[in-house]
Amino acid sequence: MRLVLNILWLIFSGVWMALGYLVAGVICCILIITIPWGIACFRLAVYALWPFGYTARQRSDAGVASGVGNIIWLIVAGIWITIGHVVAAVGFFVTIIGIPFGIAHLKMIPISLMPLGREIVPTDGVLAVGAR
Repeated sequence: MRLVLNILWLIFSGVWMALGYLVAGVICCILIITIPWGIACFRLAVYALWPFGYTARQRSDAGVASGVGNIIWLIVAGIWITIGHVVAAVGFFVTIIGIPFGIAHLKMIPISLMPLGREIVPTDGVLAVGAR
C-alpha cells in the first residue's frame, strides 16, 4: 500500500514539491552563506518525493546553531512553505480520496518549518523511535 501511495503522491504532488525544494536548495548553495539551508532543502526534496514510510525526527547532536538557523529559516521561508502545505492539504482533504495526501502534507509541516537539526528515517526502523 505504501508503494501505491508513494507513486500516486509522486504524480499528484511530489514532483512539483521536490522541484521547488531543489530550486531553493540550488539558490541557497549559490549564495554560499546559506549552504546549511540549501542542504536542508535537498533533504526536504527527497522527503517530498517519497514521504509514505518515512518520518522526520530531531537529531540528538543538533545544537544552538541549528536553533538559530531554524529561527532565521522560519522568518524567511518556513512560514511561506507551511502556508503552501496547509493550502495543499486542504485541497486534498476536500477531494475525500486525497485525504492520505493531505495528511502527508500536514506531516511535512514540522520539518518545513524548522529543517535544521532534523533527519528523515524509515517509520518501521529502529531510528524512528522518538520521532516527532
